[in-house]
Amino acid sequence: MLINWYKFTTYKRTHPKLFWGVSLSLVGVVYLKAWIPLTKISIPCPFHEWTGLYCPGCGVTRVILSLLKFDVIQAFRFNPLLFILAPLYMLYWITNKKQIRPLSQAIMAIMLILTVTFGILRNLPLFEYLAPTVIR
Repeated sequence: MLINWYKFTTYKRTHPKLFWGVSLSLVGVVYLKAWIPLTKISIPCPFHEWTGLYCPGCGVTRVILSLLKFDVIQAFRFNPLLFILAPLYMLYWITNKKQIRPLSQAIMAIMLILTVTFGILRNLPLFEYLAPTVIR
């Protein structure tokens, strides 16, 4: 048998965060690579559906799909905020783990300000290049 189910269930008890993280990631990859191409049914952004405006997270699914195809440029074009927030979140996580509270709180505040500002700017005509678009 390819999978030893006893070790699999033991791992669930000994490393629950890693187990659930990997499990949810696998479900996400199956959703993105199998469900959406086969059914053409995906989950739309409720904010965009209701208001017609782009939220700061609009384009994240397309970013992940582009990254799964190793198309980083297209992924950046769909949502550049993620490429700014990812290193900031790593810095936040490190400073929070090392108990450097003022710095971690400042980084969190910067990430929140960037997210709100990005959400507002991408809906203004002057910054329409921030909206998720296909470049090819």
